[in-house]
Amino acid sequence: MDPNAVKSTLSNLAFGNVMAAAARDYQKELLTQEKPQTSSSVNQEVDLDELMDDPELEKLHADRIAALKKEAEKREAWKKKGHGEYREITEGDFLGEVTSSEKVICHFYHMEFYRCKIMDKHLRSLAPKHIDTKFIKLDAENAPFFVAKLAVKTLPCVILFRQGIAVDRLIGFQDLGGKDDFATRALEGLLIKKGGIINEKKDEDDEDDGYQENSGRTVRSSTIADSDSD
Repeated sequence: MDPNAVKSTLSNLAFGNVMAAAARDYQKELLTQEKPQTSSSVNQEVDLDELMDDPELEKLHADRIAALKKEAEKREAWKKKGHGEYREITEGDFLGEVTSSEKVICHFYHMEFYRCKIMDKHLRSLAPKHIDTKFIKLDAENAPFFVAKLAVKTLPCVILFRQGIAVDRLIGFQDLGGKDDFATRALEGLLIKKGGIINEKKDEDDEDDGYQENSGRTVRSSTIADSDSD
């Protein structure tokens, strides 16, 4: 037999085997790609059908709607009582404001005291965030009866009330590092710890809006007897 012919035949057989193997591999790859898609499509259709007719899912949905409605009604009731904002009240309003809500934060202040203005800024920021707590302020000079009754001697003085009873207080900035440039979140954390007068909010982004103006200046807390502006 012609050696060249034998070589040519063997070469053709080898090429044929390679092409056959390649064809088999290509077919396997196509099948592999098609099977998950078909299976996924079927599963999706089954899952959707099951979800549409799932009584437990329908109950969960109904419960969620009811909870949202109840929460909206509570928020509306709180707003009618003055929650959601930081408001100034008079001495004549004090008892009614403190006893009409379960949780109340009242800032006794002096309009000329520097640190009272800092406290105002932070409480005004927190009031809309913690709508279940009432935030109010009372001019200590115009409320001598309650200043004496509650033994308010140093300003700013923030008194925390639960069901009309004073449960705790913040005197000056002594619990906030004694400095003026603390962040709102620091005050918020302190109020959470002190009697749980506000609740921790985990689903909101807190702004670190510490009072940076004149941050290098440390001002002492002012007694009610002080007449100068800090």
